Amino acid sequence: MDLVRARLVVERPAFRLDLALNVAPGEVVALLGPNGAGKTTALRALAGLEPLADGFIDLDGERLHLAEPAARPVGVVFQDYLLFPHLSTLENVAFGPRSRGVPKAEARRTAMTWLERVGLGDFAAAKPGQLSGGQAQRVALARALAVQPRLLLLDEPLAALDAHTRLEIRADLRRRLAAFDGACVLVTHDALDAMVLADRLVVIEHGAVVQQGPPAEVARRPRTDYVARLVGLNLYRGDADGHLVRLGPEVVLRAQEETTGPVFVAFRPSAVALYRARPNGTPRNLWEGRIDGMEPHGDSVRVHLDGPIAVAADITAAALADLDLTPGQTVWASVKATETHAYPA
Repeated sequence: MDLVRARLVVERPAFRLDLALNVAPGEVVALLGPNGAGKTTALRALAGLEPLADGFIDLDGERLHLAEPAARPVGVVFQDYLLFPHLSTLENVAFGPRSRGVPKAEARRTAMTWLERVGLGDFAAAKPGQLSGGQAQRVALARALAVQPRLLLLDEPLAALDAHTRLEIRADLRRRLAAFDGACVLVTHDALDAMVLADRLVVIEHGAVVQQGPPAEVARRPRTDYVARLVGLNLYRGDADGHLVRLGPEVVLRAQEETTGPVFVAFRPSAVALYRARPNGTPRNLWEGRIDGMEPHGDSVRVHLDGPIAVAADITAAALADLDLTPGQTVWASVKATETHAYPA
């Protein structure tokens, strides 16, 4: 049975969010989407900080949207943590229980318990300005959990951290979320955060859900250009007849799967091979394009091609030098049929 059942409708002059959302006990759902898609608006609506134009929020079978924000059994970790700079770490964590009417001494005992759980018992007297980014994130999480929420909302909880700290805190956060028996909704724009932390992804674009499912499934079969870019795939839409997929008047690709009708076709940039001249033989998937740009991409160089289809290709720096590639050049691109995957659109 779902712990959270909601339909969130928020209306603004130039924007409308209409999102159906269910979250099971112990489940972490990540909301993904480009800037302006409605992710944070949805989170604020769940917290009661954004009024609903229509819809409902049920939590444990109760109508949550009828309650005042302060009375909701909801914990929130904001992107910038919003710790009170004039209060100690202990008092920051105790603030949540105190705001719910818990006596001061009991709230402080609860706060100390949570600080010890997140490994910051020795920092109870420290002010937020004395903490590292990772420590501040843990304090914010402890403050959110100290109110014993049934719904935990995380708004870009790792965005303020440097790369090294992010790696450590991501693993720590995953362990803590695994032990949380309530429902958790996470907003992030980072694919790795979503893949590691979430049990299910809900992708929002223009205020509506465009794809959802387990992280591995969404990554393997993206259904929009945004999701494809997020997980690092080239994505196209075409019409299939068996193993052949027509992407346009000039390009027909052979895919590993046999399908019929409207399909998506996806392949990794690292699966694309580039040639200065048309290669010998008859590769199944071959087309000519013009280099539109190049940029470093991890240990590789990402080459962007225009042509009958736009494509990103990842090649090594050595291959770039051997091919002597420069923007504006015309090259041949190919990808093996075994690396080309088709699935129903």
